[in-house]
Amino acid sequence: MSTQQQAMTQSKKIPTDFAITSRVGRKPIKIPAGVSVKLNGSTLEIKGTKGQMHCELHPFMAVSIEGDLITLIPNAKRGHTRKGSGKRLLNSIPGTERARIHNAIIGVSKGFERKLILVGVGYRAQVKGKVLNLTLGYSHPIDYTPPEGIIIEAPNLTEVIVRGIDKHLVGHAASIIRDFRGPEPYKGKGIRYANENIVRKETKKK
Repeated sequence: MSTQQQAMTQSKKIPTDFAITSRVGRKPIKIPAGVSVKLNGSTLEIKGTKGQMHCELHPFMAVSIEGDLITLIPNAKRGHTRKGSGKRLLNSIPGTERARIHNAIIGVSKGFERKLILVGVGYRAQVKGKVLNLTLGYSHPIDYTPPEGIIIEAPNLTEVIVRGIDKHLVGHAASIIRDFRGPEPYKGKGIRYANENIVRKETKKK
């Protein structure tokens, strides 16, 4: 093989490292007191007072744990491309991975919650054991059993609080409950998130 052919072959090789361009991805994550983080292969095991979570790292990313700081670093063992859709994907991964790890740390230390409000005559919510029972103006009541790791409370008949350590799971459970009777735009009746702004419409005039 000629020198020119060798140079062309080397130029086509996929690089084995890349710089993190995301400002969010470059920011270290501080581990609060009472939280332990352990790296087991490509999985982060995060334990806190509220529970335990596991974060599977993206194949292109690795982490460095020094003291009470977690820093995302490129995984030089995986090849990748720096052009086109491959470059866009690589630029999006560090920020997303940092957010996932940060949310897991907050979840096991403080937890997450979403509050929902029932608006409507006769609308009410009750918790029986682990099941949420909703009366929303239909001909039948609605029972919702939350997934494992989610706790639902009803402080009064018109409020529902969804709690858990997994931010995604808490938001997903809250969205399911809201979809049982989403707020309508004329009188605002239905289930809404606390502090949610409902855009009202004027009723049709004869």
